[in-house]
Amino acid sequence: MLRGLYDWTMSLAAHRHAVWWLAAISFIESSFFPIPPDVLMIPMILAARDRAWWFATVATVASVLGGYLGYVIGFFLFETVGQAVIDFYRLQEGFVTFRDTFNTYGGWIVLIKGMTPIPYKLITITAGVTHLDLGVFTVSSLGSRAIRFFLVAALLWQFGPPIRDFIERRLKLVTTAFVAALVGGFLVLKWL
Repeated sequence: MLRGLYDWTMSLAAHRHAVWWLAAISFIESSFFPIPPDVLMIPMILAARDRAWWFATVATVASVLGGYLGYVIGFFLFETVGQAVIDFYRLQEGFVTFRDTFNTYGGWIVLIKGMTPIPYKLITITAGVTHLDLGVFTVSSLGSRAIRFFLVAALLWQFGPPIRDFIERRLKLVTTAFVAALVGGFLVLKWL
């Protein structure tokens, strides 16, 4: 089953509309969607390493633009939409602590946490709730998302064939590690 899903993802990654899908996933992941864009970006780069920098640029720009939607949710719609997103991910306790810290270190939090497996949507919504300066939010978001996506692109561009070979030979291990990192990001927030 994993092999079929992997092969399907690789074929989708090589599809002529894959960049649009990457942009859409990067955008919505920044405000409410649970799956990170890496799920599509990694196979896209492995399928077309010569376009790695373009894929990282698309993911970065779309993620930052989607971050504005998260910011708007936090700023204007927290009581209705924002709270529902926080509740859906069961991040109530982590959110309260995070919100308090945000008032002091907002720009640094966006910059640092935006590179980690911690859900970026929590960061963007919190930035809106705390009314973080939009300029600080923009610069920090651009920095964190660019570092994250361009680091992935650089590693895959440099080591693409061995990484692809490793993934294909150890698909179950790689899938398990990816799911563990994704779930770990949510758990870290729960205990912050």
